[in-house]
Amino acid sequence: MYDVMSVQNARAKAWASLLDKKYRDRSGRFLVEGIHLVQEAVSSGAEIEAVVYDGERGLPRELSALQADHAELLVSASASVMAKCTGTDSPPPVFAVVIKPPVDESALFREQSLVVVLDGVRDPGNAGTIIRSADAVGADAVILGRGCVDLYNPKTVRSTMGSIFHLPIVEGDLGELLPKAKEQGIRLAATSLQSAVSCYDCDWTGPTWLLLGSESDGISEDVLAHADQSVIIPIRGRAESLNVAMAATVILYEALRQREFNK
Repeated sequence: MYDVMSVQNARAKAWASLLDKKYRDRSGRFLVEGIHLVQEAVSSGAEIEAVVYDGERGLPRELSALQADHAELLVSASASVMAKCTGTDSPPPVFAVVIKPPVDESALFREQSLVVVLDGVRDPGNAGTIIRSADAVGADAVILGRGCVDLYNPKTVRSTMGSIFHLPIVEGDLGELLPKAKEQGIRLAATSLQSAVSCYDCDWTGPTWLLLGSESDGISEDVLAHADQSVIIPIRGRAESLNVAMAATVILYEALRQREFNK
């Protein structure tokens, strides 16, 4: 017997509404889809409201421990409900309703902070990949400024592959945060196609925020005005540029190399 059979069920309607940013903002909740992301949410200690699985397919084996430890969270649903509440062409076998974590800006201003700042990055795949890369190198946090894709867009969440649960991610006003960083002695390094300073000639060992803009527009003039230094990734072939996620990854790994492997 299904717990939620009909797409007209009040719970199903509430879950489906979370595909819309307006309702995510209003409710303070978001969706994570698929076995891996649900596992990451559980293991990270995220505040989970419900774990909804396809009743016909059964609870995935990888999540069987939830029956003993968090049975109160489990809800079985029909295939039609699973399809209505998820943003993929092929509905996953499970999704979770997660409460947004409180904003914690303390990680931004650590003594040797390495923070990635996004300005107008609207592609969810790029934003999610940058968050994964920041997580991979042990960065302290990621900031999404105004004009960026919604962090809790299902496509962004999927693209993070669980890294959304591993490090602080702040959606904030760069006009307020960047001057605050500079007051605390943090260097602001902005990517630029016009800069003559190679990212490999920069010192990434001190407290640094890496500023990245959208592929189409780059970093806005207002944000760029705060930068202490502009950097470029050398290109030897005929490619015009790297996309923003690739550029972020190259620079972050150079920062990791200098901090951890070049001592």
